[in-house]
Amino acid sequence: MKKVLLLFLLPLFLTAQNKSSTENNWLTNYEEALKIAKKEKKNIVMYFTGSDWCPPCKMLKKELFSTQEFKTLAKNYVLLYVDVPRNARLLTPELMVHNKALLKKWNKKGVFPLFKILNNKEILVDELSGYTMNGKIQFHLNLLKKHQ
Repeated sequence: MKKVLLLFLLPLFLTAQNKSSTENNWLTNYEEALKIAKKEKKNIVMYFTGSDWCPPCKMLKKELFSTQEFKTLAKNYVLLYVDVPRNARLLTPELMVHNKALLKKWNKKGVFPLFKILNNKEILVDELSGYTMNGKIQFHLNLLKKHQ
C-alpha cells in the first residue's frame, strides 16, 4: 500500500520542486537545458545554490531573481538551477544524485552561490562566485549582459 501511495505522490513532489526553482523558467535537468540551448543557440546559466543552508544564496535569490532587469536578461539564456541542500528530503533522490554529479563536474570546489555560463557546446564561458549580501547585484547583472 505504501508503494502505491508513493507512486501517486511522487509526481506531486517533483512538481513542487520544479515550481520552487522555476520562478524565472529555471530548469533542473542538465540534459534538458543543454538540448534547449543547442536548439535555441543560447548560453546556459548554471546557478549552484544550497537553498536550505547558504545565507548568501538565499539573499541573492531574493534580491536578484525577482528584479525586472534579471527577468529581461534571463530570456537570453537557458537557466539551470542546481540545488544542493543539506536536507536531502527537499529534493527527490534522483535530483540529488543529478545535482551532486553536476557539482563534481562543474563546481569542484563546492562554492556557493556560483553562476557558471556555458555555451551550447558545454564550454565554460565565464563564472561568478559568491555574494556579499549588501544588495549590490550589479556584478551578476553585468555577467549576464556580457554574454547574452
